Amino acid sequence: MKTKIKIAVALLILGSVISCKQADENSTAEAAVDSTSVISSSAAIEPKNSNRKFVRTADIKFKVKNVAKSTYAIENATTKFGGFVTYTNLESTITDTNRTKISQDSTLEITKYTVVNNIIIRVPNTQLDTVIKTIAKEIGFLNYRKITADDVSIQMLANKMANKRSEQVEKRVEKAIDNKGKKLNQIIDAEENLDEKKAQKDNAIIENLTLNDKVNFSTLTIDIYQPETIKKEMIVNEKSSDEYRPNIGLQIWDSLKTGWFILEGIIAFVVQLWSVLLLLFLIFIGYKKFIKK
Repeated sequence: MKTKIKIAVALLILGSVISCKQADENSTAEAAVDSTSVISSSAAIEPKNSNRKFVRTADIKFKVKNVAKSTYAIENATTKFGGFVTYTNLESTITDTNRTKISQDSTLEITKYTVVNNIIIRVPNTQLDTVIKTIAKEIGFLNYRKITADDVSIQMLANKMANKRSEQVEKRVEKAIDNKGKKLNQIIDAEENLDEKKAQKDNAIIENLTLNDKVNFSTLTIDIYQPETIKKEMIVNEKSSDEYRPNIGLQIWDSLKTGWFILEGIIAFVVQLWSVLLLLFLIFIGYKKFIKK
């Protein structure tokens, strides 16, 4: 009877463990799905036959398994859908370095570092959502996703109207210069006014071209990083200067040679003083003779 009770209790415990494990797996899977699905967005996509123009930008930060591989995947997706990369900065940042001497000749170096990359791409406005969905396959953990859409249709219309007004004023000024500009000062003032109107017209055209470019190509800024990586490397120790010292026999031989060189130097120095020694000898002889007298 006791054996049956133990078996029943064991089966209950096993069943609870399995159910908990399945629940954890399901929650993990749901989190992964959420990370990849929430990144997709169709924010501010212009409906057909609409006069609205949107400048769409997106900022995304997420963790990946391997920054280098994910960078290649992002760049390939960008090219595939008609976009281009304007900036990329892949770098490794060392967070900690530790060295442990293993033997007389070897040292184990352990380096902890993180790899990050900041990428800026531009893709056709109609392909922004597709590119984001493709990039979502690389996500391990999503930090944030920000998408903005600025309606610039009114600003573009204002630029067109300003450009049209500048053209009309330009024509009137040119006609006034041709018909009424008799005096030099009047002609110069009119020409300067004409140049100013042309500059305003050019600025309006350039601003509209810039807005059109931003409307047609959305800007996507991506920050990716991978978990901290540990690299272990065995380094050969450099020999100290003491290990290159000669043996005792060679040191004695070098000392003997050094002593002999010193003796040679002393003898040579004494020989160089022969004139002084001769003079002292003559003085000594003369002194003895003088004392005897």
